[in-house]
Amino acid sequence: MYYRCPQCGKKFKYAIDLIPEFGDAFGTCPDCHAGGVLEGEGARTKDDDAYEEVE
Repeated sequence: MYYRCPQCGKKFKYAIDLIPEFGDAFGTCPDCHAGGVLEGEGARTKDDDAYEEVE
């Protein structure tokens, strides 16, 4: 799932299988912890390198 932070502008992505690990924090910015805006979901694409992977 691909997100953009409305507060700091960071682009980041979460793998669906991380939902149990992150719980309510899933989809939040790894830098400023604001709730991310969902920009897309689905299989990886060749241009997804603009999104930092959250692990």
